[in-house]
Amino acid sequence: MKTALITGATSGIGEATARLLATNGWRVIGTGRRQERLDKLADELGADRFLGLAFDVRDAEARNAAIDGLPEDWAQIDLLVNNAGLAKGLNPAQSADLSDWQVMIDTNVTALVELTRKMLPGLIARKGAMVNIGSVAGSYVYPGGNVYAGSKAFVNHFTLALRADLHGTGVRVTSIEPGMAETEFTTVRTGSQDKSDEFYSGAHPMTGEDIAETIRWVAELPPHLNINRLEIMPVTQDFAGFRVARDEN
Repeated sequence: MKTALITGATSGIGEATARLLATNGWRVIGTGRRQERLDKLADELGADRFLGLAFDVRDAEARNAAIDGLPEDWAQIDLLVNNAGLAKGLNPAQSADLSDWQVMIDTNVTALVELTRKMLPGLIARKGAMVNIGSVAGSYVYPGGNVYAGSKAFVNHFTLALRADLHGTGVRVTSIEPGMAETEFTTVRTGSQDKSDEFYSGAHPMTGEDIAETIRWVAELPPHLNINRLEIMPVTQDFAGFRVARDEN
């Protein structure tokens, strides 16, 4: 039985992926800040299928202690899903809150890099796989995206660089780059469930389950196949958005 480690497993894409893999023959280690949600998943999926680790992914000491303390039969990781990430604020750069920028960098970039480096020796030894959750925002910027878009561009390209460095090791590395998916993401970003509902209304967005199914497909491909990067959008969303600022007459 293979074992997956999924960060940000208490909601959205991470929770959906944990549930899907655990019900399809995997053992899943899920991380997140909310112990009660991890406990709920363990109750639902069974202690033999799901193990929750409660910590803030930005807390290096807590993160390393939790992973180093894994029971021996859970410690051999075959799949790392770097899913934990967030966006904060929609203001333009010139009026953005610098603390929001720092939180995004610490979560989306620093924590992902540090965890990846820690897990690489084991993934190489087991010829495992890594899936990093980037974003279409890393390729197609938009007003107010500033540091979020920059952080996801980093994830997209860091993944490709890992693929190059891991050449010959047998480790598969994939960047999955979703567009509009209705999860808690926008609620966290705006601080309002009403604003989130308004944003998704009538748009027929993707769901966490849609992306989870994609992650499962990538993870279960034959070991000689690698999906380098995969960009996914709902049909209602596209990437065309050139604007022109004109002088007022």
